[in-house]
Amino acid sequence: MSDFENLSGNDKELQEFLMIEKQKAQVNAQIHEFNEICWEKCIGKPSTKLDHATETCLSNCVDRFIDTSLLITQRFAQMLQKQSSGGM
Repeated sequence: MSDFENLSGNDKELQEFLMIEKQKAQVNAQIHEFNEICWEKCIGKPSTKLDHATETCLSNCVDRFIDTSLLITQRFAQMLQKQSSGGM
């Protein structure tokens, strides 16, 4: 968010727009990463249909990445909270 600290009060709408677009780009990058990693891990050879094992593998793969991302996000939030309260 330090990229936006120098904007004046009149630019709040622009600031919010830029933050939303940055978040969208981060989500898209993460989805691309999921696709790439889970494809390599789960897809043996492409066919016209997903079999049950492949579908389960893909679902578990994405679930693990989402759980890990949430855990990391929560941990950083805890660290920031401790820093702001003088705990570190």
